Amino acid sequence: MYVIRMKNCAFFARHGVHDEEERLGQRFYVDAVLTVEPGRPLRDDVLEGTVDYGAAFRVIEEIITGQRRFLIESLAMEVAQVLTERFKEVVRAEITVRKPNAPVPGVLDHVEVTVAWPQ
Repeated sequence: MYVIRMKNCAFFARHGVHDEEERLGQRFYVDAVLTVEPGRPLRDDVLEGTVDYGAAFRVIEEIITGQRRFLIESLAMEVAQVLTERFKEVVRAEITVRKPNAPVPGVLDHVEVTVAWPQ
């Protein structure tokens, strides 16, 4: 096995429970840790059978900038599930979604949630 890490992918979206979050939107940051079955590409240095991380980025972007979600947990789970479905070489996806402007009554850097699929 080997691991692909995509760190701090940034997207503007409108997720959250409050109407203001939908109206104003904000940046969300995503980390993807993909565990990959190596097979032939590692052994023979060939592209066929690898995970195209540009395509993986576009999958993440499509989900994060798509349909509004109330929970960043459900965003992270959808990303993990879709990545494992679209890329057969990915045997596990661990996805972290960070929300820097979470509406909490205090000062914090961000709120983040991490999910893994399959669990």
